[in-house]
Amino acid sequence: MKKIGLIGGTSWHSTIVYYRLINELVGERIGSQANPELLIYSLNIELMREQNKEKINNKYLGIARTLETAGAEALVICANTPHMVYDFVQPQIDIPILHIADAIGKEAHSSGLKTLGLLGNRPTMTGDFISEYLKNNYGIRTIIPDAQFIDQNHHYVSAELTQGIFSDKAKEFFMEQMELLKQKGAEGIILGCTELPMLIETSDFDLPMMATTQLHAQMAADFILSDN
Repeated sequence: MKKIGLIGGTSWHSTIVYYRLINELVGERIGSQANPELLIYSLNIELMREQNKEKINNKYLGIARTLETAGAEALVICANTPHMVYDFVQPQIDIPILHIADAIGKEAHSSGLKTLGLLGNRPTMTGDFISEYLKNNYGIRTIIPDAQFIDQNHHYVSAELTQGIFSDKAKEFFMEQMELLKQKGAEGIILGCTELPMLIETSDFDLPMMATTQLHAQMAADFILSDN
């Protein structure tokens, strides 16, 4: 089995889910008598809340190099938003970062989905590190909530979900947002905050939902067990 490095802490709630899922998914294929070697670096989420892009880039580069030196053969950033560092970090290390948008894109492509609604915090929805990656690599168009809903989306993610608060009010809000995205032409929904699948079940809505945590963890498990 290959050894991978996990960069977590944003939030630690979803990092726990990543760790559990990767072990479970690998165990389904090799049996319960063994488990993969994983390196975990859990950083302080306050780094992301500062929204200092240069500081975030340099911190993730330092962590990536630390995990590479420690023997990681690939990296998994255990959240959507920190993938904003991908274009800065990937060219400066010698191991691959398993991009969360590849996990989304492959799932959408296999289901024939061309237009996806994107939910998450403000940087994930309004930035281009998920949407442009999907467009350029998979020909997938993403649509986001209307401008008057962006702040409320961000509030529920940053003030509740990433702090381990999963309220009925938040679920009701995101269900309403999914309905609005469906009306705008979404064929599926990206749960683009790794805590959203902890709030919403994929069976809760009548469109396919891209549960990014599950898809990304499956991508990590596939890499661990790959031959090349």
